[in-house]
Amino acid sequence: MSPELISIFALVACFVLATTMSVNMGVLSFAAAFAVGKLAGGLSDDDIFAGFPGDIFVVLVGVTYLFAIARANGTTDWLVHWAVRLVGGRLAVIPWVMFGIAALLTAIGAVSPAACAIIAPIALNLAARHGINPLLMGAMVVHGAQAGGFSPISVYGVIVNGVVADNGLAASPLVLFLGSFAVNLAIAAVVFVVFGGLRTARADTTAAPDDSADEPECLRLTRDRVLTLLGLAALVVCTLVFELDAGLVAMSVAVVLTVISPKTAANAPAEVTWPTVLLICGVLTYVSVLQEMGTIDYVGHAVAGVGLPLLAALLLCYIGGVVSAFASSVGLMGALIPLAVPFLATGTIGPIGMVTALAVSATLVDVSPFSTNGAIVLANAKGVDRDVFFRRLMIYGGVIVAVGPLVAWLIFVLPGLG
Repeated sequence: MSPELISIFALVACFVLATTMSVNMGVLSFAAAFAVGKLAGGLSDDDIFAGFPGDIFVVLVGVTYLFAIARANGTTDWLVHWAVRLVGGRLAVIPWVMFGIAALLTAIGAVSPAACAIIAPIALNLAARHGINPLLMGAMVVHGAQAGGFSPISVYGVIVNGVVADNGLAASPLVLFLGSFAVNLAIAAVVFVVFGGLRTARADTTAAPDDSADEPECLRLTRDRVLTLLGLAALVVCTLVFELDAGLVAMSVAVVLTVISPKTAANAPAEVTWPTVLLICGVLTYVSVLQEMGTIDYVGHAVAGVGLPLLAALLLCYIGGVVSAFASSVGLMGALIPLAVPFLATGTIGPIGMVTALAVSATLVDVSPFSTNGAIVLANAKGVDRDVFFRRLMIYGGVIVAVGPLVAWLIFVLPGLG
């Protein structure tokens, strides 16, 4: 059996064991990365360790640590209270506000994980406070971030359009942007209906804001809350304007707040969702081993060699969706777009439609708990059984993986766009 097939079967085994025995899949994935990488792939220890997602580790720990401090000093309660007031107590509007803000942030240049790191903790605190389905709120944030993610001035848009140009393909940045926006908006509308948004709308009358002059003590601005708000503002400015890493900035802000108020922040490290961090980092380390062994290229080239261009296009969209649920979306597109060049050259498939379908397929699935965005949502969910929420998020991600690439293929590839 080839090393590539061994690595695929080992991944399936990890899923089965994690599901049937309730073992943290991150632990299984670290063991698989070592065994498969060493025995089947001939990788060194350094090769395996090189795949550890240090940036995602810092994002998950830094963001959850910072917002644990914000919860402890009452800043999140203050933000939740004023967010509800700003929408006039209409809770059904809040998920759409989160969608719109996330889309705006990515459209003007924020990378998707940075936008989710800023918006998701506040959104999920709102969900916990007012009984909104956390899966609804988390999905709205992620799909909002992806909706704006391919604007001509966004990071993702610039990268994909550059890869297209480098491969001599016809391009339409506007179609790429609007296509991604429309699909994510449509999915957000379905999510809103399916996960209780209409029930929230009917309950809005019970959530009218309290306009009394006397504010409860927990909703007044204190020194610690002011400093935390300034820290959150610094997180936004540093990540969006100066393009600094969201995790490192969040960690730095958390350290400053801890030094200023050590008693308030004393329990913050215990509130970091360490099982989630272990899960995500273990799985992504194993996916890196797959990439290092050439498993991803092996599957991609096998699909690209299919004689029927339309079928090959559909399979590439599915590869984009499945692999991107565990790996870098844009990095994957950088590999898949060149694979599509041979059959795009025949003229059977429109290049603009194919590129748009690949982009949509590879980013719709970022709500998966194994992607950075999904992991941020999972790590910041409040008032839920985390194992149950993980399974629900994984099921939702699985549905998107199963349906999303097909929808993208039907809309953008089948009509021969481009």
